[in-house]
This record gives sequence, structure tokens and C-alpha cells, in this order.
Amino acid sequence: MERQFPSLLLGRAVEEFSRLPGIGSKTALRLVLYLLRQDDEFVSQFTEAVQRMKKEVKFCSRCHNISDDDVCSICSDHHRDASTVCVVENIQDVMAIEKTQQYRGLYHVLGGIISPMDGIGPADLTIDALVERVQREQVKEVIFALASTMEGDTTCFYISRKLAHTPATLSVISRGISVGDELEYTDEVTLGRSIINRIPYAH
Repeated sequence: MERQFPSLLLGRAVEEFSRLPGIGSKTALRLVLYLLRQDDEFVSQFTEAVQRMKKEVKFCSRCHNISDDDVCSICSDHHRDASTVCVVENIQDVMAIEKTQQYRGLYHVLGGIISPMDGIGPADLTIDALVERVQREQVKEVIFALASTMEGDTTCFYISRKLAHTPATLSVISRGISVGDELEYTDEVTLGRSIINRIPYAH
């Protein structure tokens, strides 16, 4: 490492923080210096929280959302409509839709979308688990809430073909969201209306 910091330990910490997405070297230095100024208890709580998260956080065995238990709090909520499953790309999308307070069904997190350019195929996602779940749980409606991009549309089409033999109704959130937009960056009002005004999926 180039000797640009007065302390090798400081430089190492900055280097590690810089590896986080969206964190440049200047921001990393600011964060490290902030931690350096805090008392030992604060730093201990900070590092313990990160370590416990890494070791103890699980993925829901039913929907693949992040959870502290084998089944997440959404799937285990008996007040949710278990006959409706909203298919999303990632965990951030679950949180974005939940913020709207307009949806009371369950979710299924794919863990990405089909993207040959990025080397991501159907086998890399939880599509087979979704198909099994729709059959096993007698799901009545599957809502596609994926980004309105070529990759998102390709994923919807592939899943629709896999679900063609099931009685589940397929729908897609309305296009109040601009083409190419990611769900997690869409405002809550627009996203909420898109869920409510979903339309039948036609492939």
C-alpha cells in the first residue's frame, strides 16, 4: 500500500471501507476518522452488530427474504394474504413495496434477474422454488414486480412459461414506473399505485 496515510492501520481501515459499494476513498477516510474519535463502547457495538449480522442473519426458507429466523416475519404473519405472491428481484424491492403499505400478500425474492450479459441464467435464481411454491401452496395470483427493462421482461416471460400449467393468475404492476427504473428508487406513492393498479400479464 502506498504510504499516503500517517498510520498504516488507518490506511488499512480506509482501504477496507473503500471496498463498500458507493464509498470512495474520501468518504471512507471520513468514516474511519469518525470511528477513531468515538469511544471504545461505540466501536465495539458497531463491530458486534456487523459481525452478528453476518453470522446470524438468515434467508427465509419460504420466500428467500432476509430473516432472523427460518421463516421471515412477513411469511409468518397470518394476517397476510397467502394466496397472492409478489415476485421481486431483490430484498431492497421488498422493503420498497412494504413502505407503500398498499400490499398485504406475500413475496418471492428471485435473487436477481435473467441477464446473459452478466452470466445470470434461470438456474442462478430461485425460479424453480417459486414454481414449486405456487403449486404446493395453491397460490391464486402471482404479481410480477420486476424492473421494466429488457432483462426484467425476459425474466417475467420465462417465469410465465414455467407457470403456464398452474391455475394461478399472472399480473404485472402497472407502468406508472418509468421504463428502465429500479423499484427501490421509485417514490412510495407511485410504487403503491402500481401495485394497486396491477394489470393482467400478457406474454
